[in-house]
Amino acid sequence: MRARQHLVRWLALALLAWAIDATAAEAPRCPPTVTATATDATAPARDRGLLWRITRDGRASYLFGTLHVGKPGWRRFGPQVSAALRAVDVLALEIDPGDPDLLKAMAELRPPQDLPPALQQRLARAFERACVAADSMATLHPVLQATSLTVLEARWFSLDPNFALEQALAAQARTLGRRVVSLETAAQQTQALVPDDEAEAQALLDQSLQQLEDGSARRVLQRLSAAWERGDLATLEDYEKWCECIASEAEREFLRQLNDERNPGLAAGIEAQHKLGRRVFAAVGALHFTGPQALQTLLARRGFRVERIVFAH
Repeated sequence: MRARQHLVRWLALALLAWAIDATAAEAPRCPPTVTATATDATAPARDRGLLWRITRDGRASYLFGTLHVGKPGWRRFGPQVSAALRAVDVLALEIDPGDPDLLKAMAELRPPQDLPPALQQRLARAFERACVAADSMATLHPVLQATSLTVLEARWFSLDPNFALEQALAAQARTLGRRVVSLETAAQQTQALVPDDEAEAQALLDQSLQQLEDGSARRVLQRLSAAWERGDLATLEDYEKWCECIASEAEREFLRQLNDERNPGLAAGIEAQHKLGRRVFAAVGALHFTGPQALQTLLARRGFRVERIVFAH
C-alpha cells in the first residue's frame, strides 16, 4: 500500500493544482509561499530533467521525464528542451490537466459519507500543519485531500504544483501552435488515484497521513526532485531502495502496477501519434523511465532508435 501511495502522489501532482487553495496563514511554522518574481523571467535558461530522442520512419520524436511540481524559474526551458519542443508537431502528456473530462471525473469522486473519526481528526491536523483551509478541498475525496497535502510538502524546498512542468509545457506548446494530446483517459487517471474499494481507500489515506506525520513524504519528495533536476537516472532507478515505500512483496507489486504496467499503454499512445506522421514530444513522470519496463526500453522494442540527450550542468 505504501508503494501505491507514493506513485499515486506523483501521478496526482499536476492534476490537483486546480483544486488547491494553498495560501499560507500567518503562522511561524507555515511553509514558505512560492511566488514568481521579476528575476525569474531573466534568469539563465537551463535544461533540467531527462530527455531522449527517438527516431523511426525518418522522423524524430522526443521523450521527456518530468517532475510534476516546479519553480517559477523552471518555466524557462533550456536550449535543448526548447529546441525539441519547437521541432515537434504535438505535445503528448499523461493527461492534459485542462481536460474538462478530467475535471468532471475528479469532481465525481465524492467523499464517503462516514470517514472514521480518527482518520478525520488526523486529516484535519494535516491541514493545520500545512496552513491550508480544509474547506478549500471539501469537495475532494479524502484520499485526494491527503495527496494534495503531500504535494504541498514540496513548498518547504521551494517547489509548488502550481508551477508543475506539464502546465508550463502545455502553455509553451500552445504558444508555438502545437497540439496537446493525452496519452491516458480521465477514467484511467481517476482509477489510479482512488481505489474503488472503501477499505483500500481508507488504508491508502492512513498511509498518506502517516507519511505526512513522520516526515517521510517530505524526505522522498526532496530526494526525488533533486535527482530529477540533475538528470540523475541512476538514483531514480534505485527508487525502491530509498522511497521508504517497499516493506513487502505486495507493496512492490503495487509499484509495478502503477508504474511498469502503465508503460505499455503510454508507449502505444506515443507510437500511435508517431504513426500518424506527427513528431511527438511526450512528457511523462520521470519514474516511467526506470525499471525493466522503462518507457524508452519499450519504444526501442517497437523499432525506435533511442538516444539519451545528456544535459551539461
